[in-house]
Amino acid sequence: MPSDLSYWLISAPLKDGDPNVMLNEVHSALGKDVELASWEIPELKAGTLSSLLTLSDALPKLDSQFTTTVSKLLDTIRSLVSEDSNKVSQHARVNDRPPEEYLLGGGGGFVWDKGRWGVGGKVGEVVEALTKEMKSIESTQKQKSQSYNLAKGSLTTIQRKQQGNLSQRSLLDVVNKADLVENSEFLETLIVAVPKNLAKDWNDKYERLTSMVVPRSTQRIAADEEYVLQTVTVFRKVRDDFVHKCRENKFIVRDFKWDDSALEKQKKETAELEVEEKELWTELLRLTRINFSEAYQILAHLKTVRLFVESVLRYGLPADYAGVIVKPEPKTAVKTLRTLSEHYTYLASASRGPSTKRGKSGGATAGAEDVGGEWASVMEAEYFDFVLFEIPKVIN
Repeated sequence: MPSDLSYWLISAPLKDGDPNVMLNEVHSALGKDVELASWEIPELKAGTLSSLLTLSDALPKLDSQFTTTVSKLLDTIRSLVSEDSNKVSQHARVNDRPPEEYLLGGGGGFVWDKGRWGVGGKVGEVVEALTKEMKSIESTQKQKSQSYNLAKGSLTTIQRKQQGNLSQRSLLDVVNKADLVENSEFLETLIVAVPKNLAKDWNDKYERLTSMVVPRSTQRIAADEEYVLQTVTVFRKVRDDFVHKCRENKFIVRDFKWDDSALEKQKKETAELEVEEKELWTELLRLTRINFSEAYQILAHLKTVRLFVESVLRYGLPADYAGVIVKPEPKTAVKTLRTLSEHYTYLASASRGPSTKRGKSGGATAGAEDVGGEWASVMEAEYFDFVLFEIPKVIN
């Protein structure tokens, strides 16, 4: 069962050479409540049967890769605009139109881009051109994303240092120069983060944790919800022992050295990183918006090539086929699929021959008596008398 979260692209041979007749017949069969439009399938040079079979095997993998690229681009847009659905719909556009309008053409249907992909070209060359364009998109997107992620990571790191509790955050804007003993050959002031529930223990113990601790030297200089920040002055020669004893008592000695210019440097670095991150965010969003538009168009054209190749393999030449895009509604998708299957029952002999039987969904499946061995599971896969592929809806 094709997903009701996708548009359904179908193709079938024309009865009298007029795509509008086919569109009207499908519209009449499905009813006015199901939205659909025409889907142009160009006249490409099919090549040999062998080349078509090879291409038919390769196209599903390419289709999956292209779909993944489009999905990643959409996810990038969502991430950059913080999952704001209004902003997603503003940026996830195709040729400056909503994706659905691009596919359905406002009711006029999808039109093959002749200026870009030509008409009457070899189908293999068209696929190569589509693949080359998609790889170019992936490459430029990767480079810009890496630049942005690097800048964002640097900014996040420095911001994280300025946040958190007193056992983790930067102390440059917390400790004052007056809190420290300076220019002493023998003494050193340590900064200790003491858990609030151990504040009394600190006051009772700090002078006796090691020898050579300056009595009554502790001062409370800051506090948050979890920690109290205390200073203590010790002789340099016992510093390491004092740090070790603090660790045993769950007191955290912070690694801190006074630098007259450090706070100003931190503020300057933060400001510069904020500017750089914002600039790269803007550039990445602009590029992703362009790449999404391009990638979605390329995906739509690859789907069209798949319709052409599969139609030729099923129905033969001349390539007199037309396509229709159907927008299934979740509540009626099963009925819509069944109606399509019934409408195209006459194609059964052309697409599979007389040895097929109807499946529950209206698709045709090979009889168990006709297929055996390792191919049985493949032939039992869902199959329709008309060609059907899916293209994902863009859900904001």
